[in-house]
Amino acid sequence: MNHFRNAFVALAGLGALGVALGFAAQQTGPATAVSTIVQTTPALAAENYEVDSVHSSVVFRIEHLGVSSFYGTFNEINGSYTYDTNSPGNSTFEFVVKTDSVDSRSAKRDRHLKSPDFFNVAEYPEITFKSTKVEASGDDTLRVTGDLSLHGVTKSITIDKDLVGRKDTGRMGFKSGFDAVFTVKRSDFGMDTYVAEGALGDEVKLFIGIEGNRK
Repeated sequence: MNHFRNAFVALAGLGALGVALGFAAQQTGPATAVSTIVQTTPALAAENYEVDSVHSSVVFRIEHLGVSSFYGTFNEINGSYTYDTNSPGNSTFEFVVKTDSVDSRSAKRDRHLKSPDFFNVAEYPEITFKSTKVEASGDDTLRVTGDLSLHGVTKSITIDKDLVGRKDTGRMGFKSGFDAVFTVKRSDFGMDTYVAEGALGDEVKLFIGIEGNRK
């Protein structure tokens, strides 16, 4: 059990996750990364993208023993989105994170994270996020509200997404990408192992980086 007190849990999602993680049930306030926008090609209305899972990331952070922050990742994120620069409200985001892809750099700890104590991947194999409302919140910034589903619980969350870039990359095709940073409480999704003991924090911070290939 002492070993597992080094464990952490996170989301996202999503929402996924972000993030995801697009991926808060209870936000501590949206945190927005400062990004340099690369936009070298005129925008088309309602561009459709598939998530490039190889170049997208879901990273989470949780407090350990009240003395440090621990980071981990989910290694499999998929989905699609529509980005409309002329009418941001027409944009949509939908992401899926595979819970079995959680990676804490310890095989033994990962097995515990996949158990019913935490993600229970056998019963809940996916974290999903699906937008329900999108609006412009600034230059190249969107405020996205959507349903985050984790561990059998679905809650509406609102996050900020920053457009990192959008252009024709040549050999790799036309791409765009977004960053999002937000916080959720894992206990809101029925995942409260070690919260009462103070071994692991309740709040989990998600860092989502999405890259998409235009269809």
